[in-house]
Amino acid sequence: MHLIAIYLIGVIFGTGIVMSGMANPAKVINFFDVAGSWDPSLIFVMGGALIVTAIGYRLVFGRSRPIWEGRFSLPTARNIDARLVGGSAVFGIGWGIAGFCPGGALPALGTGRLDVIAFVGAMLLGIFAAKYLQNLSRTRAQAAQ
Repeated sequence: MHLIAIYLIGVIFGTGIVMSGMANPAKVINFFDVAGSWDPSLIFVMGGALIVTAIGYRLVFGRSRPIWEGRFSLPTARNIDARLVGGSAVFGIGWGIAGFCPGGALPALGTGRLDVIAFVGAMLLGIFAAKYLQNLSRTRAQAAQ
């Protein structure tokens, strides 16, 4: 049942991304082009997502515990560090240049377009490179102690 719920959530998310046009990089890039062919529709997509998320959080955290877990698992880190700022900057720059964010690119893989495949490939390469560098840094820090 757990995997079915995950699958259904993914289908709903992907359908929403495609229906809203966010799988089309030109639509996203036009949102950032405020001096040219600005398309404000992304604001409405984000606003709708914010409303759904607020309602969802209210419903979920109104429960004593999650349905399939013993307790809620929430992040505890609250510090703003170089990794957070750097990752946010890379995400924003990549989104602005390519017109894709990971959430929009994964459903767009179904189109078979080469630019989507290249973006997802570059994204995966970046994830693995970041993990490798993180492990390398951790290993060096432990060796220095």
